[in-house]
Amino acid sequence: MNKETTQIVKELLASPQKIVIVGHKNPDGDAVGSCLGLSFFLKSLGHSTTVIMPNDFPDFLKWLPGVDDIIIHERETNKSIAQIKDADIIFTLDFNSLDRIGEMQNVLEESTSKFVMIDHHQQPADYAVATYSDVKMSSTSEMVFHFMDALDQSEKLTKEIAVNLYTGIMTDTGSFRFSSTSPTTHRVAAKLIEAGAESALINQNVYDTNSPERMKLLGVALNNLVILPELHTAYITMTQKELDDHNFKKGDTEGFVNYALSVKGIVFAAIFIENKQESIVKISFRSKDNFSVNDFARNHYSGGGHINAAGGKSSQSLNKTISEFISILPRYKNELTYAS
Repeated sequence: MNKETTQIVKELLASPQKIVIVGHKNPDGDAVGSCLGLSFFLKSLGHSTTVIMPNDFPDFLKWLPGVDDIIIHERETNKSIAQIKDADIIFTLDFNSLDRIGEMQNVLEESTSKFVMIDHHQQPADYAVATYSDVKMSSTSEMVFHFMDALDQSEKLTKEIAVNLYTGIMTDTGSFRFSSTSPTTHRVAAKLIEAGAESALINQNVYDTNSPERMKLLGVALNNLVILPELHTAYITMTQKELDDHNFKKGDTEGFVNYALSVKGIVFAAIFIENKQESIVKISFRSKDNFSVNDFARNHYSGGGHINAAGGKSSQSLNKTISEFISILPRYKNELTYAS
């Protein structure tokens, strides 16, 4: 965080404030972990904090310290709106455009509060009085650690903060496997472990909680895997019926796309998940090397994210979405061949 942004934040936090901390729609481990970690930190400075998520998040995150105090906007809309209207400062974490928060967008756009953004995605919007944006960071949770350090408050690191930030870093780096994992990421993780984050227990809580239905759903996903070797691409489809038949819960398809990317010779992977309730097909993209799925998602699927991990959506049927995807791929043949 640069000196100018640091100074602005220090001035904003110079006296006790009513602060709302918001994560993105369909929150993942980094969104939840970074928001809760920041909340514990700001409370230690004497501020009043409320964490709000646009909608619910996976069960494998519901053991995190502070999770019971999170307000889910779609369930407690009036309470959420009241907190936002009453806030002096609103921190937005792990997203950089207000169109990433679903039905909360209008509420935040109408707010007169001062905004602070902490995020690691590309092409941040300009809505905050203080923006801490770094696309080279592994995760927003790692950025919260550096945020504390920039404010000269690293001694405020507690076990509760450490557990939340470690969980966010671990999940957003694929257990430290992705290319965004830097030497600094590992040093931060070590400090979080020293502060009380038990890495083995966190791994167990996040990854060793598979229901029989989820494991069977993974089998369906792998059976639906399609490989396009000439384009070094693989994709998975999931119909609404397949989800319903396996008692689908939010988070059950988390990580499935990585199985497609793990196939030998594949540099571009996608998963297409039918969502009848929202009348869309939700898409996750992953890639290796220099093929930018962020650009691909922005150009074709109203999405975005990182160079090697992004998401998007389609309002067409699942079959039409797949047909369109396959028709687009040849345009990128040279890039995909180069990336391999």
